[in-house]
Parts: sequence; structure tokens; C-alpha cells
Amino acid sequence: MSRRQVGFVGLGNMGGRMTRRLVGAGIAVVGYDVRDGQAAAAGALAAGSPAEVCAGSECVLLSLPDSTVVESVVLGDGGLAAAARSGQVIIDLSTAAPASTRRIHAALGALGVEYLDAGISGGAAAAEQGTLTIMAGGSAAALDAIRWVFEPIASKVVLMGESGAGHSTKLLNNFLNAVSLAATAEVMVAARKAGLDLAAVLDVINSSSGVNYATLNRFPRIIKGDYLEGGLTSALMTKDVVLYVDHVRELGVPCLNAAGPLASFGAAGNLGYGDKISNRVVDAIGDLAGGVRLFSPAADGAKDAR
Repeated sequence: MSRRQVGFVGLGNMGGRMTRRLVGAGIAVVGYDVRDGQAAAAGALAAGSPAEVCAGSECVLLSLPDSTVVESVVLGDGGLAAAARSGQVIIDLSTAAPASTRRIHAALGALGVEYLDAGISGGAAAAEQGTLTIMAGGSAAALDAIRWVFEPIASKVVLMGESGAGHSTKLLNNFLNAVSLAATAEVMVAARKAGLDLAAVLDVINSSSGVNYATLNRFPRIIKGDYLEGGLTSALMTKDVVLYVDHVRELGVPCLNAAGPLASFGAAGNLGYGDKISNRVVDAIGDLAGGVRLFSPAADGAKDAR
């Protein structure tokens, strides 16, 4: 019996990790990335173009930087729309603008091709462990038909509604992620400058009303010098917050809380951390506070020796 085959376009930090999970589960992957060597590094058979991943693949997954790139890959010259078969499913795992998603869904639907938006959450660690959360938008029947492809990469898959609903949910989630990460980074820099024990501060916060994902899962490792490299960069976090601002404006909802994360991750980009994991925003804030670092091997080693 031949192996199932999927196509995958975009084999970067997240796409590469998901591809390795699929290959490890015995699924053949034909992959394409604009950077040479990415497909081989992920264990996929390299394709020469996005369109080539369609041939022989039951479905095609996308993990791309933004809606402009997604539209080019799907609808541009030599894109997936020209090569996809009627009944084939294209799954967009990117963080993208819901309005763009709905346009692509309509264009592919006219060709008999299913399009699912499937925002992912959990970061690089969850991608490696196969425990991502997927928030999907589109046809329930199309989602049911390709659930098998999510089994190696996700522990939770939820259909949020019609086309665009998955990407809408992802933007809402990512905004809260940005707010909590930026705010916690600022608080932890202040705690360091106040001379507080950072582990004790986190212990108290995680038992109090300030608890959030960053205090629970990120900063217990960051204060030990582990920035959890490999996930969403500060530049991409800024892009996601801008997408959120645009989305809520379209919905007619006042946007009153975006200034903080936009300033924080914008500063990170301006200070040279734009292409580094967004957790490094704490170093950007530390720079602005006079060169503060939460982890200092020499200082922490001396403290432990006392």
C-alpha cells in the first residue's frame, strides 16, 4: 500500500517542524520553500515550484509569512490555483487577514477546490511535540476529510465557523499573546531593577491575578537564560498586531490596547531583535532600561554560591 502524500509550501521555523512530524508519522511530503535546502532539512522531497506540490498530494498545507505571500502562492502566476484538482483541499496554517482568506476561498471554490484557514498556536515547542492547537474556518466536510493530516501535528482542532473564522480567532489569540508577553517583559525588567528575586516574583504572580501564559510558560525559562529560540519573531509579532488592529477596525470594534505591544515589539525591531524570537523583547526593554538582563551567569552564579 502506497504512503499518503501531502504538499507543503513554506518550510521555515514552523513549517519545517510540522513537516518533520508528518514525515515521522509515515506521510510522504513534497515541499517547496524559496530558500534552498529547506525541504531536505525537513525530510521532504523538494519541489521546484508551489504548483509542483499539488501533483499526487491529497492536500496542500501552507505556512507563510503574510496574506500578500499567501495570495501570490495560491492565486499568482504558476500558483496552486492553476495546478490544484477539483476536490483537493488547501490548508492555510499562516497568520493571515480574514478578508484575504475569504477572497481566496471564493476564488478556489469557483474551481471546485476547498480552502481551509487553520490558524495554529503553541509555538515551536508544540510544533515539535505535535501538540499544536488548530483553529479552523471553512467547510466542516472538508475539515473532516483531512483530519488525518492534523493527527501528527496537533492535539486540538476546533472548527470556528465559515471561511475566515479560523484566521480571525488566531488574530484575537495572538493579540492577547502579544499584550501579555510585552507587559510581562516590562514587569520582569522592573523586578530585576528593584532587586527582587525573579523566581519568587514569578511564583507569586502565578498564584495571583497577574498570571498569564508568559508568566507560566516563558519567563520561568527566560530568567535561566533559555529564550525558547525558534518561534515567532518580533517582526512577525508586530505584523500580527497590525493585522489585529486592521481586523477589529473592519469589525467596528474600538482598538484601545494595541499601542503597548506595537511600541514594545517595534522597539525590539529597531534595536536589532526583529528577526529573533519575540521573547527577546525583554532584552529590548532591558536595553532601554540601561542594559538590564534577567539572566546573568556571573551574577547568578555568585548569588548561588552565597
